[in-house]
Order: sequence, then structure tokens, then C-alpha cells
Amino acid sequence: MRINLLSSFAAGILISTTICGAVYLTNPSDQSKATVNTVENRSTVKPSEKEMKQKLETKGYIVQTKAEFDKNVKDAKDSGQKQVTPDNNQSAKTVTKVIVNVADGMTSIDVGKALVQASLVQDAFAFSQDIEHKGLENRLRPGVYIVDSEMSYDQMVSTIFK
Repeated sequence: MRINLLSSFAAGILISTTICGAVYLTNPSDQSKATVNTVENRSTVKPSEKEMKQKLETKGYIVQTKAEFDKNVKDAKDSGQKQVTPDNNQSAKTVTKVIVNVADGMTSIDVGKALVQASLVQDAFAFSQDIEHKGLENRLRPGVYIVDSEMSYDQMVSTIFK
């Protein structure tokens, strides 16, 4: 009884595979014609650089040329860390500037980890939860952002999550 059950199952699989294959392989010319028609109906007009830039900016992306990006990174590195000495006789305070490079696909927890590494935020997970609580998690855009230790917490958040 067991052998009949197994052979019946195998026969059923074989028959269903044969039917699926026959349906798939019949009229292949109709499928290729549909593909050709779809390709022919597409417009081949390419947008100009200005149109592409405007479309990306309306979607919330920051568009920079390579020269602008390199200049921003160089300026940020040059200003790196600087000493600020107040006029009154208080002790000198070190201001730490941090370059936060947000890549496509990064989340608020990744930004929080970068800020923790720079000692600007205490806990990356708490930072991420605060961003989600404020509803700003979808406002994170790729780009280079500069924050420093003199900024308040809300200023840092508003700088990175525009």
C-alpha cells in the first residue's frame, strides 16, 4: 500500500509538471511580441541634467557636484577641532566639530552611533527612539552634515533631519 501511494504521488507530480511545461512553452512568439511592443512604446527621451537635479531635489535629495562635495569635506576637515577662548577669564572650552556623512540606506540608529562615537550623544538607541517619537525618521537624507559640541540636542537633530 505504501508503494502505491508513493508511486501515485510521483505520477501526479510528473503529470502536473508536464501540464505546466506545455502551457509555458506554447505560443512563445506571443510572449516575445508583447515584450517587443512594450519596449517600442517606451519613450527614449532622456531628461537634461537640470531636470534630473530638480526632480531629485523635489524628492528631498541633496544634489552636489563632486567638486562641491570635496570642498565641503575639505572645509569640514580643516575646521575639525578648534579652541575657543572666551573673553572673560573662564577656562578654555574645546569645541568639537563632527562630520556626519549620511549614506543612502542609513537609519537614525546609525546616525546615533556616529554621534555616540563623537561623544555628542550618550546613547544611540535612545537617540533613535527620540527621533521616532518626534516622527523625523523619514526626514533623514543622504549628505554631509556638520554638527559641533556647542549645538544643543535639538539643533543637532534639526541639522541632520531636515
